[in-house]
Amino acid sequence: MTDAAAPSRNKVISNPYIHRLQRRHFLLFDIAPIIGTVAALALLPVLPFGATEIALLAGMWLVSGLGITVGYHRLFTHRTFRATPFAESMLAITGSMAGQGGVVSWVAIHRRHHEFSDRDGDPHSPNLSGDGLRGVLRGLVHSHFLWMRRHEYPNIAHYAPDLLRNRRLVNVSRHYYWWFALGVAVPTVVGGLVHLSWQGALAGLLWGGFVRVFLLEHIIWAINSFLHRWGSKPYESRENSRNGAVFSLLTFGESWHNNHHAFPSSPNFGLQWYRPDPGYWLIRGLSAVGLVSDLKNPAAEQIAAKRIRTDERKAAA
Repeated sequence: MTDAAAPSRNKVISNPYIHRLQRRHFLLFDIAPIIGTVAALALLPVLPFGATEIALLAGMWLVSGLGITVGYHRLFTHRTFRATPFAESMLAITGSMAGQGGVVSWVAIHRRHHEFSDRDGDPHSPNLSGDGLRGVLRGLVHSHFLWMRRHEYPNIAHYAPDLLRNRRLVNVSRHYYWWFALGVAVPTVVGGLVHLSWQGALAGLLWGGFVRVFLLEHIIWAINSFLHRWGSKPYESRENSRNGAVFSLLTFGESWHNNHHAFPSSPNFGLQWYRPDPGYWLIRGLSAVGLVSDLKNPAAEQIAAKRIRTDERKAAA
């Protein structure tokens, strides 16, 4: 059978079973962290909150956040560098702890986003809900949060065949719920051991678990929503991606979003040394110890060729 005669593969799957799974994930991993964060704040007068809880929150946020940006995004979705099997597994596991879905599903969704960015087919564009204030607000709420309740599920056989051929990664993805549970159990156990009480364990669960997931999720989601509407656009790209320089450290470099869409195969989202990109700092560190290699940074002339001149930016504005 020739390629022309081969049957076309469906790019998305939409059926009641998939939508039930999406609603369940939305409740467990998107709504529950909100409830847990409210509980953590309400229980401040009676539960420990000090250096231990702050360290657990910051430490687990750093581990799971870098797992998302370096692992899920730059390595598995865009293949911006190569990693050893050990590094691949560790990045997939720590990314799973963020509660944003198994690595194979996440990659399929994000590749579809790049294919249809800010056009029909984009799972989470803020720019497809009409004009005016109402359209803007509806688009922002959809792209930031509500799209996850129910959406067309990208066919992983179409969007992530490379990951499906990697049995080790498929196995990590299948155990996504267990890796997430591990990411919640670690701060719970540490909090209990430090304080030698169940109150300490509960505080560790709330701050290193629920609050950490809540903060990380909304930081990452803000890139989908706000940075597809507002910010600077120094490089040519067909969609409405923007940079948010002020958030670069908080987002592990992900807020250099226009840079990323202009050069999706680059592991360095900042592109220049003076633009902070903690995700790239980790990649450079892993490269120095031989865990990653083949960093596909664009050449200076490639970057210059895509730069939008000042007069063009003013005209676009």
